[in-house]
Amino acid sequence: MLKRLPAVCALLPRCLASATPRTLSSDRRLAGRMEAAVVRCLPGEPKLTISFCLEDSHKHMLRDQSEALGKVLSRISNAVVKSHAKAKKSKKNRDQQPSEAPEPAVVKLFFGGDEVPDTLPNSEAWQDGAVLQVGEVTYNVQRNAPTFTTAELPQSLMADFPVCPKLEVEFGNLQDCEFVWFKENSASTSPTAATDAPAQEGGWTRVGSERVHVPSNQDVGCRLKLLCTPRDGRRSGPARELVSVGAVEAGPGVCTFDNRHAYTSKVAQWPAVRVVSYNILADIYAQTDLSKTVLYPYCAPYALQLDYRQNLIKKELVGYNADIVCLQEVDKGVFVDSLTPALDAYGLDGVFRLKEKQHEGLATFYRRSKLRLLSRHDVRLSEALASDPSHAQLLERLSANGDLKDRILQRSTSLQVTVLEDLVKPGRKVCVANTHLYWHPKGGNVRLVQMAVALQHLSQVVRDVAPGAPLVFCGDFNSTPNSGVVQLLGEAAVPQEHADWSSSGPEETCCMELGSTFPPLLSACGQPAYTNYVGGFHGCLDYIFIQPESMKVEQVIPLPSHQEVTTYKALPSVSHPSDHIALVCDLRWDP
Repeated sequence: MLKRLPAVCALLPRCLASATPRTLSSDRRLAGRMEAAVVRCLPGEPKLTISFCLEDSHKHMLRDQSEALGKVLSRISNAVVKSHAKAKKSKKNRDQQPSEAPEPAVVKLFFGGDEVPDTLPNSEAWQDGAVLQVGEVTYNVQRNAPTFTTAELPQSLMADFPVCPKLEVEFGNLQDCEFVWFKENSASTSPTAATDAPAQEGGWTRVGSERVHVPSNQDVGCRLKLLCTPRDGRRSGPARELVSVGAVEAGPGVCTFDNRHAYTSKVAQWPAVRVVSYNILADIYAQTDLSKTVLYPYCAPYALQLDYRQNLIKKELVGYNADIVCLQEVDKGVFVDSLTPALDAYGLDGVFRLKEKQHEGLATFYRRSKLRLLSRHDVRLSEALASDPSHAQLLERLSANGDLKDRILQRSTSLQVTVLEDLVKPGRKVCVANTHLYWHPKGGNVRLVQMAVALQHLSQVVRDVAPGAPLVFCGDFNSTPNSGVVQLLGEAAVPQEHADWSSSGPEETCCMELGSTFPPLLSACGQPAYTNYVGGFHGCLDYIFIQPESMKVEQVIPLPSHQEVTTYKALPSVSHPSDHIALVCDLRWDP
């Protein structure tokens, strides 16, 4: 005969009335509510996990799904006995008196009011809504409850800059989760001020309830705490409490992008899309001795630190309210730990292409309420040149100069290609390309070949995957407006007499006429005086090219003024996180 649950329920009021810190942790349970026992059990996996708090200790049990329930319950009972024995032994040492042997703990599992048989396998026994009895304590079993698998606060916090926690949830939805932010009460806070402060909890004051929190100047010197509860609709899981490692620091004041945000305070209205292209300066390049002493000696060392620059980059990107963001020189860790959490909180999903044999690459983000990812067609340009038959003629012509051919084939330059679909008008697609061409000042011939390969690959993608889709081609092309690359894009052809063919000297000269597989493209942001401004160079290297027959330029966001750029001599600086300037424009994508 199955035993009934009422006997267990009768224990709960007595448990709550006589609970000690060992059986009822006041900081984890509200009066009249059971503790949670969280069970993770997925079909096809051999193990399940059972997590709960027992005797002020967190238990995390990994058991076979096929194992009989009775073995787990016995294991829990033995743990209780050992805990009691240890406590009594400690008391005996203090009192120097013999103590009685601890009694076995009653450990049972109930579901639907009935005791679950000990012979039932774990996979069937631990059902959502079951009740676990451990002595006088009862637990509500939550099977596959929403759970944070990752929950972290950023290391660096600055006033007036968004704090975006890194969160990953299983069995839940980040959009449904609940967030409560607190700031640490200052030690100098007077009793009167503390009385007037809103929603105080111990040494903390409640300051926000959104996923992202922007601390104010009044928070400088205080740590932040986040209490986050994972949810999936009405279902919730165990809350996580995160406390910042350091305190909020003062920000730099006015940044170069603040005035630009006045033009982008709202998301572009359909059918327009806002596009950003930005080389954000990889940390692996910002932290070299060459960067600190030769390239950027004018930049304060702390302003070259990754944590500092990431605060500025996240605020800048978020403030553009873009629909498509193409980034270059993105450290893999920055993409995973910083940009993805931040931009996800503001409605953007992203994809990443790591440059081979490097620690940085390309990232493309898109607004998920307006666009969805259909397919990706990334390629390493040198690999495509060597192996794709569509480039056979170009490769043969390059073979006339072995040195140049070898130099091109050794490059790790990649092309990131993303095909997106319009959610407002399904079936309407756009091909977004993102690249960072070879950097060397004398590498114009290499860049010309790289661009020719890129355009050929893009034409194949459009033809095979998205016929009729317009092309949006973003990137740091490391090419000035008079270069062969820009001529190839804007005029659809480059003559063999172009100076770039001999840019690396006579030994690597290989003159040929190149044609584009696309009609002439338009530089949506024109040709600014510069998009890169460092101590020894300034010029236009970054572009957003479009097909003018498919898209029109509605708005180009003005670049920072020359005074803003040179306030701290050059870029990067305490008010600008990169040596490049972001290009931002609104494109009308006619239905």
